[in-house]
This record gives sequence, structure tokens and C-alpha cells, in this order.
Amino acid sequence: MKPTKPAVPDEVVIDKIYLIRGQKVMIDRDIAELYGVKPIRLREQVKRNNGRFPANFMFQLTAKEVDSMVSQNAIPSKKHLGGFLPYVFTEHGVLMLANILKSERAIQMSIRIIEVFVKLREVVSTHKDLLLQMQKLEKQLTHHDDRLDKHEDEIQLIFEALKQLLNPPQPPRRLIGYKQKK
Repeated sequence: MKPTKPAVPDEVVIDKIYLIRGQKVMIDRDIAELYGVKPIRLREQVKRNNGRFPANFMFQLTAKEVDSMVSQNAIPSKKHLGGFLPYVFTEHGVLMLANILKSERAIQMSIRIIEVFVKLREVVSTHKDLLLQMQKLEKQLTHHDDRLDKHEDEIQLIFEALKQLLNPPQPPRRLIGYKQKK
């Protein structure tokens, strides 16, 4: 019988992935929550298996990086991190965690997290390819190929539609707070 996947939507995992030092990472506390273990247990296991976590698998945030995350509202406060500089794990580090935390939930969540990392990579790759193709076509248009002149307006409309699809307008945010009676 195949184990069931944890019922965690992609959005929940994606919200816990941050871009730090040019790498997509997850904070130790968030991973512990997803794995169903206490953050201190996760850190203990990492210390016991330190050789499995080179710098490209895991690193500790600096005070400046934590301040930046808090100021950008990526995390609610320093207190959310447990009062210390947290460790963050790359995709490879998340996978290695599943090997040292041998609970069924940790293994399932690790697989789930890796699937989300892969989806993110595919989305980014697709957008890059599409943008490169669009740039090539736009360059061709600027060189005024006679064959394209009669279709230039239609092609420009297609470019605009594709750009809107890649960068959709954000819906207006609902204001939070007290409503004043008039």
C-alpha cells in the first residue's frame, strides 16, 4: 500500500520558500513545522549529522539577513524565528533532512517540498524561455522586415497579451482596519 501524501497545498510550501544569497531556501523552524517535529529536535539531528550538510545544503542567516526578512514582512518578527539566527536549507538540504529525520511524515513532506521546488524551477524556466523568444521576435520587428510590416500591429497586440499573462495585474487589496462611520 502506497503511503498517502500529506494534505499540504503547494501555496503553503511556496510561502515558506525564500530567496536568500541567490538560493531558494526554507527556514529550519518552517521545515520542522511541516515535518511535525520540534525545531530543537531538527537542529539536534543536524548537529549530530553535520557532515551531511555542506554549505550548499545549509547555512546560518546573518543578523542583517534576518533584519531584512523582518523589514520586508517575509516573517512576522525575530521572535518567530525562536530568538536566534536560524539555519536555512536548500532543496538538497531538505532532502538530506528526510534521511536523518526518519519519521514517515518527514519523508512524505520532504518529497512534497522537493516536488514544489521542481515545479518552481519549471515555471521559472518556462517564463525565461518565453521571454527570450518574445525578445527575439521584437528585435525582428524593429529591423522592419517587409513581410512583417503588414502584420506588425497584430504581432504587437500578441506581445502585449503575452506580457500581461506573464505579469498579471494584481487585484486591489482589501483594506484592513476599522471603518469610520460617517
